[in-house]
Amino acid sequence: MTFSLADDLELLRVAALAAGRVALGYFRNDVQVFWKNDGASPVTAADHAANDVLKEHLLRARPDYGWLSEESEDDASRLSAARVFVIDPIDGTRAFMTGRETWAVSAAVVEGGKPVAGVLFAPALKELFLADASGRTEKNGQTIHVASSDAAGRFTVSAADDVMGSLDANLRARMDKVGRIPSLAYRLAMIADGRLDATLVKPDAHDWDLAAADLILSNAGGVLSDALGAAIVYNKPNPSHGLLVAARTDLHRQVTGALSY
Repeated sequence: MTFSLADDLELLRVAALAAGRVALGYFRNDVQVFWKNDGASPVTAADHAANDVLKEHLLRARPDYGWLSEESEDDASRLSAARVFVIDPIDGTRAFMTGRETWAVSAAVVEGGKPVAGVLFAPALKELFLADASGRTEKNGQTIHVASSDAAGRFTVSAADDVMGSLDANLRARMDKVGRIPSLAYRLAMIADGRLDATLVKPDAHDWDLAAADLILSNAGGVLSDALGAAIVYNKPNPSHGLLVAARTDLHRQVTGALSY
């Protein structure tokens, strides 16, 4: 059966809300923390519980779709699926662990290497972002857009100091830096709704960090690309990426052109 994008978006919305409610029950509640194989990446009981909710909701309704989630073992059969769910049950686990509210459930459908429906739900902030390939992009039911250009040429950015140093001095002089935002997906959504203008993303971000927020940002008038300006391709055998740039469209070319990374 072929489902419409509107049907898929509604399914993502319902599943993300359910997973967010489950995760919120663990938030600021002495959640159990584990460490992944590399010993550097935390995962909590809430991540696993939210992942279970999403998998149950989504694959029960769409058993023929592929599945790629940060908290599931990778299944190569996703590479031959026409549509794939790309999931991060809690993007911003470190924020979640420390009681910060900037974490989100990220859920997308990818088709032909591109996100075609995406939901980002930040339960602690009561913020729900939706987007699909028709051009729709909303936050809590209201259409959103990236910020307008600043007359003085200044812009706000959130990024790690080591990647900020890869920009030329003239561009850095125009930047107003804001504090670290651990959730990459939420950071991209902040560009989409105009609270940020740009971010640089350190190498090793993954499809699940990006897919839903990429579509939200693109529909709102922004761009996410690699360091050379090329679009991200999703659902490849290796779902990780190198240095990335996200910004409102008029600023994006300036940032990529100023990189010496």
